[in-house]
Amino acid sequence: MEPASFDPEKFRLSIHRRTFLKRSAYGLGSMALSSLLNRTGAVAAPVVPGSDRWRGAVNPTHFPARAKHVIHLCMAGGPSHVEMFDPKPELKRLDGKPFPASFTKGQQLAQLQNTELKASGPFCGFTRHGKSGLEVADIFPHIGSIADDICVIRSLHTEQINHDPAHAFMNSGSIQKGRPSMGSWLLYGLGSEADDLPGFVVFTSKGKNGVQPVSARQWSSGFLPSRFQGILFQSRGDAVHYVGNPEGVCQSTQRQVVEEINRLNGLLSEERVDPEIATRISQYEMAFRMQKSTPLLTDFKSEPKHILDLYGIKEPGDGSYASNCLLARRLVERGVRFIQLYHRAWDHHRNISTDMPASAHDVDQATAALLKDLKQRGLLDETLIIWGGEFGRTPMGQGNGRDHHILAFSIWLAGGGVKGGITYGSTDELGYRYLEDGQQVHVRDLHATLLRLTGIDDRRLTYKFQGLDARLTGVEPARVLTGIFA
Repeated sequence: MEPASFDPEKFRLSIHRRTFLKRSAYGLGSMALSSLLNRTGAVAAPVVPGSDRWRGAVNPTHFPARAKHVIHLCMAGGPSHVEMFDPKPELKRLDGKPFPASFTKGQQLAQLQNTELKASGPFCGFTRHGKSGLEVADIFPHIGSIADDICVIRSLHTEQINHDPAHAFMNSGSIQKGRPSMGSWLLYGLGSEADDLPGFVVFTSKGKNGVQPVSARQWSSGFLPSRFQGILFQSRGDAVHYVGNPEGVCQSTQRQVVEEINRLNGLLSEERVDPEIATRISQYEMAFRMQKSTPLLTDFKSEPKHILDLYGIKEPGDGSYASNCLLARRLVERGVRFIQLYHRAWDHHRNISTDMPASAHDVDQATAALLKDLKQRGLLDETLIIWGGEFGRTPMGQGNGRDHHILAFSIWLAGGGVKGGITYGSTDELGYRYLEDGQQVHVRDLHATLLRLTGIDDRRLTYKFQGLDARLTGVEPARVLTGIFA
């Protein structure tokens, strides 16, 4: 598929112009090619001679980088904030009673329109943990044990009330198709430290209930060259399909095939203005190196039993969230820039009091283990962890469940220059809406903060698209949450 920034008509005309100019004297062909490159926005990749690794469009970084790697633990489906990190005693007191109309008048609801709204108190209790006394729901005892290392943001809000557009908004800051995800922006901005693995890797897992579909556009590179898209690794079996050589093909033969394909692509790149050719060249090389690196990545034999037990892994490589968390740590060790883990288990329109504890059990131990494991290896300080969903859940009941909610939800961050043991932002006494107290957090504020922690000014990370300097945080002002910085 052609990238969104590629103009087929301009490309067709450029071939005819170049054919004429190339055959003319005085190097006019080179002048025309330079002009065409400028008009199409194609940019030569900053690479080190002899290497095809992208070194980043922001090199050096705008600010000192606090985080080198990012792990996004995405709880797909929208976990309920009032049963996680935002206790509401008043909501519990009003349980089963009419929800005050003053809160909801004129507000967007997903599936509760024209119904009698009743308050639904949290089904679980909360306990204070650590020296900070951070309040965490009792269904997350392991995350409670890392309370002093995490920063809970209670005032996050978004603009999209249905799952797929809300995921797209969380990932790209837009619901328009063809927009790059934050992982792609980060890889474009900084490049990767990994020579033999993709710089942006995605895993998925699912729970027993509340399974939320997730589309591949959530890790798309959009209008950025496709070398910056996320690569979905399989959680069970071979991480990448067809990673081994075909039967009867040895490594040296495979090397010759790659070299010949890249030679032909190199000839083509001299004739055409298409950044995707450079992508094909680099990705053939990457695929060749992955034939060795990927099996080593997924081989857990070198992991001692106490590490497997720490994560709660019963069978290594079983496709579970726990196995994926351990793989995330191994990817950080190998220099991968952005890692995304989707656990599809949080769409609790019904039976939330039984189904949400099961979802919490799926992720609680392994999440805490990932943070502890990174910390004991000296990697937490340079790795930013983001944990949370695409939106929250209503403090009003939907039968025995909760509906989608966009005006307030909780996530937490850890490592990578973030201060631990604190909360940031607040919601009203029923957990319905964020308070405008200077600590309210829009999704674009989260994006700006992520980029700043990795050394990037969100206003200066741009890519020419349709005549505009596009960026992750869009055209509206975004606020960097310096109050959470360590």
